[in-house]
Amino acid sequence: MRYTHYSFMVHGYGRIPIVSWLRGQADESLVHAQEAGELITQLEGHPSLGIGSLLESHTHDIGAILEESLKHEDQGLAAYADLLALVEGRSVMLEEYARRMISDETRHVGEVKKMLRAPGD
Repeated sequence: MRYTHYSFMVHGYGRIPIVSWLRGQADESLVHAQEAGELITQLEGHPSLGIGSLLESHTHDIGAILEESLKHEDQGLAAYADLLALVEGRSVMLEEYARRMISDETRHVGEVKKMLRAPGD
C-alpha cells in the first residue's frame, strides 16, 4: 500500500520512471505477503489482516519519499534478520526463506541509497 500511495504522489519531470519503480516495489511487496501467508498457513498459523502503520511525511518530495522508503526497507531487513536468528538450525525451509528475503531487502536498500545520491557522488 505504501509504494502504491507514493506512486500517486510523484510529480515532475522524473515522474514516469519513478512511478514505474514504485509500482514494481508494490507488486513485489504483494508477492512477498502472499508467500509469507502461504508459509504461515502451511505451519498451521493464521495470517493477520493487520498491515502495520503507514506513516508518511506528507511532503511528497521525491527525496522525502525515498527517505521514507529507505526506513521501510531497513525495517523489513531487520525483521527478516530477526526471523533468521529465530529459525536458524530449526527449519531449513524458513532459514532459506529468511535468507532470500534478506538478500532481496539488501538489494532494495542499495537501490534506494543509489537513488538518493546526487549524480557524481
